[in-house]
Amino acid sequence: MPAPAIKICGISTPETLAAVIAASAGYVGFNFYPPSPRFVTLDQAQALGAQAAGQLQRVGLFVDAADDAIAQAVATGALDVLQLHGAESPARVAELRSHHGLPVWKVIAVATRADLERAGNYVGAADFVLLDARTPSGSLPGGMGLKFDWGLLSGWTPPLPWGLAGGLNVANVAEAIAMTGAQLVDAASGVESTAGVKDPALIAAFCAAVRAA
Repeated sequence: MPAPAIKICGISTPETLAAVIAASAGYVGFNFYPPSPRFVTLDQAQALGAQAAGQLQRVGLFVDAADDAIAQAVATGALDVLQLHGAESPARVAELRSHHGLPVWKVIAVATRADLERAGNYVGAADFVLLDARTPSGSLPGGMGLKFDWGLLSGWTPPLPWGLAGGLNVANVAEAIAMTGAQLVDAASGVESTAGVKDPALIAAFCAAVRAA
């Protein structure tokens, strides 16, 4: 099995983006959700997007965002992919995909096998589903260092191309890949020294661990 693609999410500085590029990750995530410690402004995203252009795919993360907020982020020219991390319906996902002409990833919050089945609702609307751990009510929708039971994926037939997020780090990503066969792995808090502060050494080690798995 080929090594999965790698996404490092929540990059907010030129230095940590340089580390992601140096580690040959395939995707970088820019977080446009204001409550997140990884939030980037439009100006930050534009500069980071220019730095990353042509070197990896740039993913914009949104949580139940208004049309204007998404349009302004897309207008920076910093995005290749939209990632929707809220309660966006299949119709909403399809609408944004059509309107902006960009691939759309839909995040599915997982705690039970029934949550996995919701991924099938997005066939024809999303290009990709990202399975992440369901977080407690009232908390951030992701980036909390929580993982779900990967055993839930046993016997699951993915309805779309898919990736795995939620609590992935250098120590556990090889096990996650072996258990799930994920096509992409996504790290945020797992490559940070403190919340929202990426560690270039951890980024390099995570990418190396994925390739060695």
